[in-house]
Amino acid sequence: MNPLVSIITPMFNNDKVIEETIASVINQTYSNYELLLIDDSSSDLTLQKVLPFVRSNDRIQVFQHTDNKGAAEARNLGTKMAKGKYIAFLDADDLWVENKLELQVNILEAGVCDVCFGSYGLIDGNSQPLNKEVVALDSLSYDKLIKANYIGNLTGIYNCETLGKIYTKDLKKRQDWLLWITALKRSKTSAIGIKKIIAFYRISDGSLSSNKFNLIMHNYNLYRVGLGFTFFKSIYHLIVFFFEHLIVKRSLVKTTN
Repeated sequence: MNPLVSIITPMFNNDKVIEETIASVINQTYSNYELLLIDDSSSDLTLQKVLPFVRSNDRIQVFQHTDNKGAAEARNLGTKMAKGKYIAFLDADDLWVENKLELQVNILEAGVCDVCFGSYGLIDGNSQPLNKEVVALDSLSYDKLIKANYIGNLTGIYNCETLGKIYTKDLKKRQDWLLWITALKRSKTSAIGIKKIIAFYRISDGSLSSNKFNLIMHNYNLYRVGLGFTFFKSIYHLIVFFFEHLIVKRSLVKTTN
């Protein structure tokens, strides 16, 4: 039997792209899924755009925050409502390759790991390729992941039966990284990476960090608040992060034709 996969998609003012995102789920070659759309109090037409999908497809549900609570709380609500053996995430402006779930469920069902992720391509606001790819590592341990974020959240999936449901702290940024760190800390195995592109990450103005100081503070908060490290341990890991990010992670960004 094919196990149920719960897909969690937070939404906030994504009416220009949400239909394409949902279509990339509907077109999956793996069909035993539930798509949990979490509307974080959008003020545009996002909710109106998704309601026809909900009415016509019993695998799709929508939940709504009456007040805007941020991505972390939206994902936490989706996690609470999830019924699947596996939990995956797809932000409202990103896309999946049609066999993404099939590839990952096959790996997870083989019992070799509790977490699976993959490579992803970059697209612009009009869904046009930017000819860049972020290549996944073959495998990923907790100790490696804590140095830098090697899991694109749009590619990640974890085994809820072995790891339990994972709720994340309400950090302004890096809450997705914290989630995968928690997953690998619970897991007895390393995560398995799929080398081929299984998703597309949309680059927009909102995707870009405003300045390097904000980057430093968000990463510090991950270590200090998210993981509860001491001040000195947080500073140590912050230094390690910049070396890892500049030397190793940057080498995983490839130009494609």
